[in-house]
This record gives sequence, structure tokens and C-alpha cells, in this order.
Amino acid sequence: MEQIFTVAAFWLGLAVISAVLANHLRISIALVEICVGVAVAAVATHFGKLDLLAADSEWLRFLAGSGAVLLTFLAGAELEPNVIRTKLREVTIVGMVGFLAPFLGCAALAHYVLGWDPSASLLCGVALSTTSMAVVYAVMLETGFNKTDYGKGILGACFINDLGTVIALGLLFAPFTYKTAIFIGVTTLVLAALPFMSQRLTRAYAHRTAAIRTKWILFVLFGLGALALWSGSEAVLPAYIVGMVLAEFSSADAFWVRRFRTLTAGFLTPFYFLRAGTFVSLPALVSAPLVFLLLLAGKVFSKIFGLFPVVARFRRERNERWYYTLLMSTGLTFGTISALYGLSHGIVTRQQYSFLVAVVIASAVVPTLIAGLFFLPRHLLPARAPGKETRPAEEALSDEG
Repeated sequence: MEQIFTVAAFWLGLAVISAVLANHLRISIALVEICVGVAVAAVATHFGKLDLLAADSEWLRFLAGSGAVLLTFLAGAELEPNVIRTKLREVTIVGMVGFLAPFLGCAALAHYVLGWDPSASLLCGVALSTTSMAVVYAVMLETGFNKTDYGKGILGACFINDLGTVIALGLLFAPFTYKTAIFIGVTTLVLAALPFMSQRLTRAYAHRTAAIRTKWILFVLFGLGALALWSGSEAVLPAYIVGMVLAEFSSADAFWVRRFRTLTAGFLTPFYFLRAGTFVSLPALVSAPLVFLLLLAGKVFSKIFGLFPVVARFRRERNERWYYTLLMSTGLTFGTISALYGLSHGIVTRQQYSFLVAVVIASAVVPTLIAGLFFLPRHLLPARAPGKETRPAEEALSDEG
């Protein structure tokens, strides 16, 4: 237990350093945490102490996974059903193109240029077709776009994009089984009853029993997450749908949502983003930089060339189009999940896995950084009260005043 507390304190210390850097650099804290994770892993590897980080320990994987699940739930909770219905055509078209363009482009690149076998090439296409709901939502919170129709449209398109990735991974590499049927059936029943049950629980016990709504949501998320993992899917997928189903329930109490964000951003997501950074092996990238650069260019440019003309149909202003397109070009959660699936099932080699994870993480940093620095559509930012035009990155993410 002493070792666990020591390691946890070290990781949370890195989170504090990341928050300070994000505040001074004025960029997303999620991106800074990823970069800090890369740097710390590189230093630990140089001195032969990588095991001391305990990045693959079960308890740390659980905390990181919980952070991804809760952040994904919050992203879904921001998507008001009325807004999505009015933007259904936009999010569907943008999301589908956002999946298909890099899937086809990166699979062809891996097979015909890099000489990967067909299965590894298809896995490459799946892993690099994703967009990062975790990073995009963190950026939406920090900028305030999560409260705008523009930001909600981006989040909706991200969900469609990642849904395509999950379906492709399942159809290509994880055949439909009875476990899949059970997962879909149970999830459908739970989602149908969830709004009524949540409202009834709130009316009967909220404000009397300590944090019962938070405990209820965590119970549902972890229960469906366990069922998803048992069926061969991923825990973050039902989390997003639960968030969407409970969007009206969540918006009814803004204070409760702020506290939920504080739990997520203050404790759990630093483990997720820092741990994601530790997966990048700088020596492996240095040994074959052209492969890394080729795959990164393939992902980003296939996204841009596929998405920019489509986004232009819905957004006329230059910065709006580029910001939308670049955020959709990110990748992290489902990309690393897909790459790890390929490694654990022998579809890709460890070297191929290292390239895929490095590209996925780099795609979380580079497009988001460019979008924030050069294409931020400031005219769409929600108005802030006088004296509060800018807020530290960590404060914005947690929304604590």
C-alpha cells in the first residue's frame, strides 16, 4: 500500500506541474499532460527505471480507464437531444466521412507503401480512423464551446466517427457472438429505464443522502462498462450513450454537473492523459522516424482532405471550418484501444503497435495545438462576465469558480 500511495503522489505531482505549464502556455491541459507523460517516460527509460512508473499496474489502469469513462459520459451529457436532432444531418455526414477517409487512406498507405500484411493494414486503418472524444471534450470545456451549438455539433460528429471505428473493429476482427447480443440487449433495456429511474431516485433521495446521484451514475457506468468488456467491446462506448440519454437529467442541476467534473478532471483524467503519454517510445520513433511521420501525415491529411470540403457545407467562416476539421483530426482513446487490441490478438507486431500508438498520441497533440493557436473562432466563444475573460486551464476544465 505504501508503494501505491507513493506512485499515486508522483503521478498527481506531474498533474500539478502540467496544470501550471498549461496555465502559462495557454494550451489544453490534456495535451500538456500527454506531453509530460512522454517526457517522463523518456527520462525513466534512459535511466532504466520505467517500471517505477507502474503505468501497467492494475490499479493505475483502473483509474485511467475510469477517467476515460467519466469524461466520455460528461461529453455525452453535453449533447442536448434537441440540438442533435437539429444537427442530425451535419453530425452524421461529418462523422461518417471522418471515419471513412482515414480508414481507407491509412489502410492503403500501410499495405501498399509500408508493406504491412492485409490484417495489420486494416487494423492500422481502424486505429487511425478515430477522433479523440476525451481531448475534444476537454478542449470544449476549456474554451466554453461545450455550451454552444457549434461545440455540440463537433462532439456529435466525434461520436459518429468513433461509433464507425467500434463497428469496423468488431466486424473485421471480433465476430458477433452471443455475448455481443447480450450486451446490446441489456444495454438497450437499461437505457430505456434509465431516465425514469434517475428522476425517481433524485426526487426521493437527492439532497438528503450523500451524493446518491453520483453513486448511481457510477454504478450504471461501471456496470455497463464491465458488460461491454465481457462482450469484447469497450467501456467508454456505453458511457457516451448513457451521457446522451441523461443529458436532460444532468442539465437540470448545473451544480451537480460541476462537482462531477471536478471529480473527473481533478483526480481521474490526469492518470488517463499522463499514462497515454508514457506509451510513446522515443527510441523506437528515432530508429524509424519516416514510418512515424508517414503514418501521422496519412492520418491527419486524409482527415483534412476528406473533412474540410464536407465541413465547408455547414460552416462558411474560415476559422470555423479549420477548427472543426482539425479537432476531428485528433485521436487518442479508441485509437490506443484498437492498437492494443491488435497487439494482444497478434494482428500487429510490437513495433507496428509502437508506431500506431505514437501516431495516435501525436495526432491528439499536433492538430489540437494548431487549431487553438491559429484557427480559434473567437466570435463563437460564449460571453464571459467582466473580469473573467480568461481562466486557468485547470479551472476551466473543472468549471469550479
